[in-house]
Amino acid sequence: MGCPRCGAESGPAPETEPTAIRLVRGRAAWCSECESNYDVWVRKHAGDIVWPALCGMVVVAVVGVGLPILGVGSLVAALGAFAGFATVFALSRLTRRRRRRQFLLAPLPRAYLPAPK
Repeated sequence: MGCPRCGAESGPAPETEPTAIRLVRGRAAWCSECESNYDVWVRKHAGDIVWPALCGMVVVAVVGVGLPILGVGSLVAALGAFAGFATVFALSRLTRRRRRRQFLLAPLPRAYLPAPK
């Protein structure tokens, strides 16, 4: 099966490949070179974690702190922490999917230059 990005033949992950790339390759089926290029490209968007983290904090503040102050049971406070984590997790997954689609639509470089050592 070929890589959907560059068309290269994608085989099993070599043992020298980082674990993070091997884990993602199983789902994405990209070759290791495209995964490495994506890893470098996505670091430019490291600020993507800010909005999911802020939304998770708002959920924790409203559900976990605000509702018990208004008289709702204390079990709601514990559920607020889980709801905040779920919010951060869901928004992070949506952002990751969006960035991977953006990377697929980005043009391939004319010449591949290996990273400096």
